[in-house]
Amino acid sequence: MKNALILSGGGARAAYQVGVLKAIAQLLPDGAKNPFPVICGTSAGAINAVTLAAHDGSFADAINELEAVWMRLTPEQVYRSGWGAMASSGGRLILSLVNRGVGVGNPVALLDNSPLRELIKHTINFEKIDRAIARGDIDAVCVTATGYESGRSMCFYQAGSGVSDWSRYRRSGRRTLLNTDHLMASSAIPTMFPATRIEYEYFGDGAVRQLAPLSPALHLGADRLFIVGVSANREKPQNDPVPRSAHSPSLAQIVGHLLNSAFIDSLESDIERLDRINNLLASLPTEAQSSTSKLRYIERQVISPSEELDVIAAQNIDSLHPSVRFLLRTTGGTESGAGSTAASYLLFAKPFVESLIALGYRDAMWQKNDIASFLSVPLAD
Repeated sequence: MKNALILSGGGARAAYQVGVLKAIAQLLPDGAKNPFPVICGTSAGAINAVTLAAHDGSFADAINELEAVWMRLTPEQVYRSGWGAMASSGGRLILSLVNRGVGVGNPVALLDNSPLRELIKHTINFEKIDRAIARGDIDAVCVTATGYESGRSMCFYQAGSGVSDWSRYRRSGRRTLLNTDHLMASSAIPTMFPATRIEYEYFGDGAVRQLAPLSPALHLGADRLFIVGVSANREKPQNDPVPRSAHSPSLAQIVGHLLNSAFIDSLESDIERLDRINNLLASLPTEAQSSTSKLRYIERQVISPSEELDVIAAQNIDSLHPSVRFLLRTTGGTESGAGSTAASYLLFAKPFVESLIALGYRDAMWQKNDIASFLSVPLAD
């Protein structure tokens, strides 16, 4: 049985994953190695995934280093947020609306995330990935990005010799040597951060058009999935009364829903589809199960926020640079609730990050018995 760790996207929301992983490290025996032979990440989750894959120490040491990076993080280390940088990006974006040539060979976006490239270069040693695979510490690691020309969800992966490339409807897997470009592409939130060219095509955030977020782990040989989400939707009762709208939605609220549809809805739908297949297989007699050769039972464990991250974001808006707050305020992005969704993707600031890490740790420890059972780790009395 092979465990896979699946880390979804969501910009600054990915700090929640660090808290969950911190709890797992605490549940494991001292000095334990990484319990996930397959690691898959999308968007900011891809950066977390590759950071783990490129670490050659214990799992606890890897998580401690990852947490330290997040706790030192500031928005300025991810994107340029001064008035001058905002005016420059905004001007180029406006010009691109009337002259496509402005963006040709020089992708436009609301924010310049070149500082993130430098952070990745100084934080991750990509050469260690092949060494980890050779030692048997991991079997595979993958990063998903979206091709803007092909419209395909592309899983770039490093793995041992037993894995082959795959191609399905609107999604493919390609063996490669991962580098900074793959992480920049996977984390390029649409309209917010510019696309990145990889070989012959420009790629953007991996959550866009990711029809089956769980499938890369299965193609890489996993049959047990540990999934860390960044939405509290799964905790909500689905029969809540529909709220009444006091006014038309703000631009930030509309953008927030679009981002959620890319980063969250596909993952939750894929989990629901997995559960249906598992229930179907469980209902079949043994002899019938053996005849369904293309279907197999996939055990899964899901950890997702017990609190609304949008609400936490609204409480920490003041941590952003005044220029970013101005942009959010003029579009309704400082309103509590759905309006602050867009802000939650940009809040790479210590108060927000610290709150999400604490929430992730708490949520995971509430489910420590389930996690320990999944990882076959005995809990102390």
